[in-house]
Amino acid sequence: MKLSGFGVEDTHIESEERVWSGFLKLCRYKVRHALFRGGWSKALDREAVLRVPSVGVLLYDPVLEKVLLVEQFRIGPLMSDDDPWLLEVVAGISEPGESLESVAIREVKEEADCEVKHLLPVSNFYVSPGATNERMMLYCGIVDASSAGGVYGLAEEGEDIRVHVLTAEQAWQMVVDGRISNAPAVIALQWLRLNHGELKDYVQ
Repeated sequence: MKLSGFGVEDTHIESEERVWSGFLKLCRYKVRHALFRGGWSKALDREAVLRVPSVGVLLYDPVLEKVLLVEQFRIGPLMSDDDPWLLEVVAGISEPGESLESVAIREVKEEADCEVKHLLPVSNFYVSPGATNERMMLYCGIVDASSAGGVYGLAEEGEDIRVHVLTAEQAWQMVVDGRISNAPAVIALQWLRLNHGELKDYVQ
């Protein structure tokens, strides 16, 4: 049960306007919501980026205790004058009628050229709830990392993705010192830090 006791029925959208449709879709809303102190808020102007559900996959080899992370260009950090090449988990968005598990398997093949032996749920969360409706299903994919590495991605989608093979400890230290600073990778590696012992059950 939610602590607030509020739900969708405690909101009212007065107007909706599609502002932009490109790589991202942006809508502007005028919305009111119930207040904790009672009554209703004033009409608030809010914009939101609309996206379909996405998946992220942390690739892990429990035999070698290696993690596979992908590196690619991202526009967001560039706009903050940060290094725009990030180390991330494999990720992608769903197509109509496609299950999130299918998305995960497809994206792992496209971005890392790996076969997933087992797909384990990690977390399901809103990526940035103040700005977008995007929700990510995060998995851990058990793989064989013995021959992993290389550059992959779909050229027609502008993808240029390098696969890095790191020890689990190396990856964790990159979270600690801030070199890995995107939420899906941080969440996934924190989960791995807590659960890596149980993943030995998947050693074959």
